Amino acid sequence: MDILLADHHPVFRRGLKCMMKDNQAFEFKGKVEDGKDLISGIAKYQPDVLVLEVDLPNSDGVGSLRRIRQEFPDLKVLVVSCHPEEIYAVSSVKAGANGYIAKTRTIKEVKKALLKVSEGGTFLSENIKDQMNDNQSGNILKFKKLSTREIEVLNLLSRGKRNKEIAQQLSINEKTVSTYKTRLLKKLNVDNIADLIHQSRLLQLSS
Repeated sequence: MDILLADHHPVFRRGLKCMMKDNQAFEFKGKVEDGKDLISGIAKYQPDVLVLEVDLPNSDGVGSLRRIRQEFPDLKVLVVSCHPEEIYAVSSVKAGANGYIAKTRTIKEVKKALLKVSEGGTFLSENIKDQMNDNQSGNILKFKKLSTREIEVLNLLSRGKRNKEIAQQLSINEKTVSTYKTRLLKKLNVDNIADLIHQSRLLQLSS
């Protein structure tokens, strides 16, 4: 099983290789450190499994999964990230990933996720499964209603990005960013951007 690592964190790349060194079924074929090289990297290495950091530089985040799925329909994709699972896990799978795991998870869980995805399964941690099924978790239910693009805009807002920066990163115009912000205010039932960002960060801290 050939693996391509698309991640700009050297420590994570080395750690994953070390963790899987005893499993001869896996071979790490190469790496991609920048989103602009992602598609060409997949075409070059022809991996069976792509381990993808959702925040790869010069990538449009979860949105890049849609293009990957269109161009490489048989490729298995495991998304990894330092972001909370509550925000990106469901959207990643909806966009075409076979699994999602946060980098804060244990080595055992990351290994389990890679094995599960490589075998053709779908991986989500027990934590996110429980939260998704918890009808009392109001914040989680709200975030589940957001589209992939709305989540991308919200994440960039929570990182202090301005409309112009968000528009450039997501390849949309500033007016469209404003439209998404209005939708987010309504869907998350808040009155202003400060409260919107605050609620987003509270959710992240709860993971």
